[in-house]
Amino acid sequence: MPCAGAMAAFYKEDDALSLSTTAADAVNAGVHVMKALKTANSEALLAAVLKSLDDDKAEDVVQINLRGKSEMGDYMVIASGRSTRQVTAIAEKLADRLKQEFGVIAKTEGKDTGDWVLVDAGDVIIHIFRPEVREFYQLEKMWQPGVVTPA
Repeated sequence: MPCAGAMAAFYKEDDALSLSTTAADAVNAGVHVMKALKTANSEALLAAVLKSLDDDKAEDVVQINLRGKSEMGDYMVIASGRSTRQVTAIAEKLADRLKQEFGVIAKTEGKDTGDWVLVDAGDVIIHIFRPEVREFYQLEKMWQPGVVTPA
């Protein structure tokens, strides 16, 4: 039979193992909570993007779920504006609204020409095209197999 000191050491080691298991469970639970918060944030961000595009009269808005397809973001949104001026204005207003509402500093590319503006808001990537340019690149076909673009 082990002596009392050895039993005390055994219990302490057992307690430490129990604590580390509990800590690991807490970390795993924290990871799940963080994933749920990220999902909620990307959903809220997507809703704000869609509302902004609707407010600015963007046309043919398509949202694509990127989860499981790409690590670059959770959603891609593709929309059209009727002219280079409208495309640029939609992108500028969208970036401003995301900064005001979420504190997201969205990176934009292509505002100088206004044919195709990319707005990277982190979890949501937004492409705003003139209709002719959108038809030429056909991003929907690349990211959603089986999608037929209207003629």
